[in-house]
Amino acid sequence: MKNLSTAPMLTTQRLVLRGPERSDLPEFTRFMTSAPSMAAQGETVTAEQAWFGFLTGIGHWHWHGFGFFTVVEKQTGHPVGRVGLIKHSGWPDVELAWHLFEDAEGKGFATEAAMAVKKWACEDLGFDRLYSYIDAQNTRSKAVAKRLGAISDGTRAAHEPEAEIWVHSVESH
Repeated sequence: MKNLSTAPMLTTQRLVLRGPERSDLPEFTRFMTSAPSMAAQGETVTAEQAWFGFLTGIGHWHWHGFGFFTVVEKQTGHPVGRVGLIKHSGWPDVELAWHLFEDAEGKGFATEAAMAVKKWACEDLGFDRLYSYIDAQNTRSKAVAKRLGAISDGTRAAHEPEAEIWVHSVESH
């Protein structure tokens, strides 16, 4: 498959983190248009908006040199979600973010993948701090942030008022 991004390949015990590929679009679209976790936060989009989001993710890699990795379970070869670094226009800092597909939740994949991304961010990109902007009601994502060693005092993000700011010290990977 032709590389669509500049993403390196990272591996963990159970996962491969790679750049987006054309074959990822149907699962990404399904997730963005109908996943219960997206619906619960009021963040579902149309198929056309998902397509634009997918292309934006590819462009993000080219613009910043980082972005969302597609997370693939080694055992099955199936994508289980996206984990990576993002910094959209107007955002104050680089965010460490994760989105797992429904069948992958509750298996520790988000934590495992995010730890690999933190290590890469420190060793290859030179970051010493990352942020996660987590909806105040999203207890599962807050639990992942805690397992990653992030801390929050409940301060809300100016660019996303429903989200709490979680701070990751990258050295603690």
